[in-house]
Amino acid sequence: MHARVSPRFRPTSSRGGRRKTLLGVTVLTGAVMTTGALFPSAASAVRPDPVQKSLNTLVVDDQIPSASASVVDREGRTRHYTAGVGDLGTGAKVPKDGQVRAASNTKAFTAVVTLQLVAEKKLALDAPVDTYLPGLLRGEGIDGRHITVRQLLQHTSGLPEYLDKGAVLKDRQRYYEPRELLDAALAQKAHFSPGAKWEYNNTNYLVAGLIIQKVTGRPLGEEINRRIVDRIGLRHTYFPTPGDMTIREPHAKGYHRDTADSPWRDVTELDPSWGWAAGAVISTNSDLNRFYTALLGGKLLPPAQLAQMRTTVPTGAPNARYGLGLISTQLPCGSVYWGHGGTIPGSFTFGGVTEDGRAVNFALTAMPADSATEQHAQDAVETTLCR
Repeated sequence: MHARVSPRFRPTSSRGGRRKTLLGVTVLTGAVMTTGALFPSAASAVRPDPVQKSLNTLVVDDQIPSASASVVDREGRTRHYTAGVGDLGTGAKVPKDGQVRAASNTKAFTAVVTLQLVAEKKLALDAPVDTYLPGLLRGEGIDGRHITVRQLLQHTSGLPEYLDKGAVLKDRQRYYEPRELLDAALAQKAHFSPGAKWEYNNTNYLVAGLIIQKVTGRPLGEEINRRIVDRIGLRHTYFPTPGDMTIREPHAKGYHRDTADSPWRDVTELDPSWGWAAGAVISTNSDLNRFYTALLGGKLLPPAQLAQMRTTVPTGAPNARYGLGLISTQLPCGSVYWGHGGTIPGSFTFGGVTEDGRAVNFALTAMPADSATEQHAQDAVETTLCR
């Protein structure tokens, strides 16, 4: 398989827009309210709610089949929003807070489990990969004796990308073993020496997942479900079991098209094994908010490990920095939001949580096709979190 970086998991940066930044993802919980204006006022009848307006723009102007959002205010109240059509064939409505493929948000889950193991003294962040998987990482310029666990989680390992987007789209129902994916990466030469620079790369999290399995003796999905999903009550989040190509609960269908003029293809059902530790999780907007809120609030990691997760390096985008499976993004109103975000055929999720408790998570049922759509997505986050 010819591996190359694709939009599959990559947090997106605006190309040619007024601000270049990595799109993150969000956080927070609270009492659920009905769809509508975020904070109703006397003027709401004449002034469109900004969140709804952002979703409408993504559907109408950017021709995304559907968009949804979950927003949490400072008082912990949650509102759900939808726009577009949940099924292009039947015209069905978009389910309120429906399930989505969370894609690279999975990296934050994988990083949390890794850091929990660090806190339990079962792993060391600055230990080489060979400590846990001796001899696994060998190739041209690749040596697991010189790549640390921290460098995997922070995308500074220099490992080449395993993902081949074209192959995935050609056969969405094919199952991949993690080692098969890793072999595609190891057939290439290293992109740089470990620690020399930052480069977003799914192979890093593939290896992190293998380390988790080796140290715990349990499947990665079971560890994520046990240590995170069950622990904080994410009722609509799960790591799919091998062979599970469906989305179990109500959801809008996901679509993909190769060009702006080609017809939409339904890509809802796919085997997420090629995403695995880097992108297999299924969740909802509100559950992703709850996850990041719990994480940033210290409910999943001890203070020392959370501090490590929030220690960031430059990404090349002026407003974004990468920690250990967590992105910080500077808002134009002066604050910062934390999250991750992700893309996968049929789904694009983005948003963030601020230090003062504001949160939003958006989900689109198609990947952005151009920089204008990416900018509209970033604008939606900024408009919501800077109110």
